[in-house]
Amino acid sequence: MARSSSVKHQRKTSSPKKVVVIGAGMAGLACATRLAKLGHEVQIFEASDQVGGKCRTLWIEGFGFDIGPSLLTLPAVYKDLFLKTGGPSELIADLVPVNPAFAYHFANGKVIRFPNLSHSGVVDSISKELGDNQGVIWHRLLKRAELMWDASREDFIEGELRSLLSFLRRKQLLRDIKTIAPWLSLRKLTKKEGAGDEISKIIDRYATYSGSDPRKVPAVLLTIAFVEEAFGAWHVRGGLGQLPIALADRFQKLGGSINLNSQVTELTLNEGRVSGIILENGEEISADIVVSNIDSELLYNKLIPKRFGNYKTWAQRRSIARTTKSFSGFSLLLALNGKSDVNHHTVLFPENYDDEFDALFHEKTPPMDPAIYICNPDDSALVPNEDSESWFVLVNAPLHDPKNGFDWNKSGIKEKYAETILSKIEERGISIRSRIRFMKIRTPYDLAVESNSPGGTIYGPSSNGARSAFLRAKNRSPIHGLYCVGGSAHPGGGLPLVAISAEIVANAISEREIDESN
Repeated sequence: MARSSSVKHQRKTSSPKKVVVIGAGMAGLACATRLAKLGHEVQIFEASDQVGGKCRTLWIEGFGFDIGPSLLTLPAVYKDLFLKTGGPSELIADLVPVNPAFAYHFANGKVIRFPNLSHSGVVDSISKELGDNQGVIWHRLLKRAELMWDASREDFIEGELRSLLSFLRRKQLLRDIKTIAPWLSLRKLTKKEGAGDEISKIIDRYATYSGSDPRKVPAVLLTIAFVEEAFGAWHVRGGLGQLPIALADRFQKLGGSINLNSQVTELTLNEGRVSGIILENGEEISADIVVSNIDSELLYNKLIPKRFGNYKTWAQRRSIARTTKSFSGFSLLLALNGKSDVNHHTVLFPENYDDEFDALFHEKTPPMDPAIYICNPDDSALVPNEDSESWFVLVNAPLHDPKNGFDWNKSGIKEKYAETILSKIEERGISIRSRIRFMKIRTPYDLAVESNSPGGTIYGPSSNGARSAFLRAKNRSPIHGLYCVGGSAHPGGGLPLVAISAEIVANAISEREIDESN
């Protein structure tokens, strides 16, 4: 991906600041590394015992499972990150393209495999299985997605979205609005183009990349289809958990420090600006700048004392409260004996996809016939021997919310649901139960505890609604010296976007230095 003009080639600062980063998720690590390279004194405080946040590889008896992100798109974002902070990374240089990128299985028995990095190949695959008309429709949709990407990338994704007013002042606004079509949902755009049931389901699934409902998300999320097709689906050898480890190593080589098992309980403020943090053990750490990589709801409602702040702080809290949380995930980690022909990234679509979104957003119950994602990595480093497989099986799930939603800790719930998922897989002709060496079940409750995300939400706020992007936490907090990165801040969740949020904030801090020195 070509980097936009919003990316700044910054020199080392002449006035180093003391920076505290709350959270060692991917965005926190990325921002901390960029700031350390600029010469700032940077410390990261992480509540858990490891770096990476949701991006981690879990090892059990020689089997490795990517229990967070399981593919990397837009690898140029991370190539740029490593290049700008000290040089190329062997890890990024050794990325493996996944081919086919995805295998989509439908309830009617049809299977469409998307070759990696080949628009014409995808069109041919669709045409062969669904007819030339659907291939033409996919081509038309992807051309529209490319135009949307060009219209939104520089200012809306890679740029700092400070307000709705600043967005409305953009050059070429009328042209871009016509392209992006903010009045259309993703579902409506797909249907408007005449997509059949199979294409519609594939496009609908891109809404789930942000934990959202395709019937409500803006049509601009079609850009995900273009990004995935044009820039590819990639695998990190040894698991995506290697990515935060490599980034943490780069950060520490630049002089930064990482403090694990260090829960931040409060921000300290002085005369309307941030002055540091307080740890769970009562220790106070002073700082000129604080970068938050925790969920914005927790930041504004728990870490910032209610007695502090101003009208803008209150308005930010109100905006966050108006968002719809993204859903969570229920996963099975399956250590399997023997080999299969299940592709690296496989999706089993149900007959009625809408039932899943109704269950998640309205009924707040686990869908009984969900879309099932299977990650069967073609990576010998993730299995103890050649005659075995490590499957990560994921279905979208309601948040853990015993008071107002679903309680994942009720006795027998997770075991019963795991059996439902295994049965659904076997109904598609995929033998699995007889091959299981061991199975570990992970629920939204586990995700909530491990990542300190409310209810186990994966992406923070969902993208439901045309104004959803403007309700996310701003990268610059209304409190002077406080910045936000990560999935709950602009531009959103996912490995590429959280790294972009880190770059936006590093640039914003540098701009602030220039302003203060003048």
